[in-house]
Amino acid sequence: MLGAALIFGHLARRLRLPAVLGELLGGIVIGPTLLGALAPGFFAALFPASGPASMARDALIRVGLLCFLFVAGLEVNLSQMRKLGWTIAWTSFLGIAFPFAIGFALVLAFPRSFGPQAAAHGVLYPLFLGTAMSISALPVIARILMDLSLTRTRLGMVVMAAATIDDLIGWSLFAVILSKVSPIGIEGQRSLGGTLFQVLVLFGLILTVGRWLGRRGLAWAKSLPSWPSGFMGIAVLAVLLTAAATEWIGVHAVLGAFLVGVALAQGNEKRDEAHEAVYQLAVSCFAPLYFVSIGLRADFARHFDAPLVLLVLVVACVGKVAGVGLGAWLSRLSPREALAVGFGMNARGAMGMILASLALEHGLIDQRMFVALIAMAFVTSVLSGPIMHRLIARGEAVGVSTLSEAEAVAGLGG
Repeated sequence: MLGAALIFGHLARRLRLPAVLGELLGGIVIGPTLLGALAPGFFAALFPASGPASMARDALIRVGLLCFLFVAGLEVNLSQMRKLGWTIAWTSFLGIAFPFAIGFALVLAFPRSFGPQAAAHGVLYPLFLGTAMSISALPVIARILMDLSLTRTRLGMVVMAAATIDDLIGWSLFAVILSKVSPIGIEGQRSLGGTLFQVLVLFGLILTVGRWLGRRGLAWAKSLPSWPSGFMGIAVLAVLLTAAATEWIGVHAVLGAFLVGVALAQGNEKRDEAHEAVYQLAVSCFAPLYFVSIGLRADFARHFDAPLVLLVLVVACVGKVAGVGLGAWLSRLSPREALAVGFGMNARGAMGMILASLALEHGLIDQRMFVALIAMAFVTSVLSGPIMHRLIARGEAVGVSTLSEAEAVAGLGG
């Protein structure tokens, strides 16, 4: 997996594309779609579906994903994000409202196109599709922004902050939907209001008490002889504890890991040695493994319904780009910047695939819809980086520089 990530990631860079695109393609090549079809015995030996090797692989990928999201959170500068308050608010609100409404209405208008599950689950199915159309993929978005050197820019912060808010809402809705279709549910039969309240409480605690403790903890850790290696152990412990807390309240663990990174972020242009060590480990090893693993989760040769895939892809792209772009434009970003933000948040990769897998596991969707959602997540992730790069390059980097002191004083975007 790491070999495929390195090879295809290098090829992507040679083509001046984000490395994540090559890593995703590498997973497709060594996954069931190509290698599994050409040499099924060899593929089964490399990637057993069960047993110790499978468990170890899944555990490594999950922990690596958390570490990567933690690193993405470390890149966030909250002081600059506060200057973009209205931009983020408009972008996140319309970025989830538009695609959700379109997905919900689509199932109500054409229920037969989505198979027997749409009729069997009643209103839960359109709620699910609306949620699937509205979420973004924090891991893929973070990696694309890192590859394009946009993480610390105004545009990058708008994309990450709005995507985080949308995913908080989207995963809370999805948790409630799963609780209705599963006899066990996610942590019992929690209501939407209860889940949202717990998420908001956790969010507030991490960004207030968590940031206060993080700053003092960093100052204390720097005085220890074990610095900077000691920081890595403390950081991983905080990530695992917070990820467990977010899973317990019914929200995916990656959001907890991201929030811990935000809490420990320094807000400086240059990383210190501890942050740099964590960054290099996550980006060079864990992130490639995770993005390759995406290609191992789906076989596009089976259960591939081209009209359904096209329908889901068009609805997802139009809804997300239009909603996000309109929100960004209303908050006084230029049309080119608004489009760049829209395509940036259009990537569904990691989160979309996790959502589809859980829905399939709980019997909410069938194999056709599962493949359609996986294909949509992959294509939107592949398209986001190149389109953002083209829009930014043509715009002569307008709006993609870090906030200046004058902008900070003026309170840009609210």
